Amino acid sequence: MTDLRFPVGKPTKVENPESAQIEDWLKDIEETPARLRQAVQGLAAAQLDTPYREGGWTVRQVIHHVADSHMHSYARFRFALTEPEPTIHSYDEAAWAELPDAKSAPVEVSLALLDALHNRWMVLLRSLDSAAMAKVFVPERGPVSLVDTISLYAWHGRHHTAHITALRQRLSW
Repeated sequence: MTDLRFPVGKPTKVENPESAQIEDWLKDIEETPARLRQAVQGLAAAQLDTPYREGGWTVRQVIHHVADSHMHSYARFRFALTEPEPTIHSYDEAAWAELPDAKSAPVEVSLALLDALHNRWMVLLRSLDSAAMAKVFVPERGPVSLVDTISLYAWHGRHHTAHITALRQRLSW
């Protein structure tokens, strides 16, 4: 049986990615808002409040989580580009997903936020040269380069979109 937690597999680190690979990742990030919007198109409130797996977040929480996570990542990029190896505090994703806005706000709020955020983020990402992509920020687990973060967020968008599309397929929505 497929692990419902990781419908596209776990993220993997690519050592010394080539420019074509980075371009693929940027395209994935750029397309994340439209893919998420398509994934939830036509879902009723009860469907949005259905967990994508037993013990998992609801579709609504997944959409709001992606907005939270991508805002946080955008800020990490800006810190890394303007400060030498900034220490970045992480956040408790599970706790944020339980806040009232994540559990009940219309998904359109976060979809619109993602549209605007990704438009702005892509301007920044497409401006980065190899020296900028090598810059790092330092979360609790140790230094992370911007190019590794680009890879991670390309995966992150595909990962959470697949949570929703796999649920739709399993339940014939």
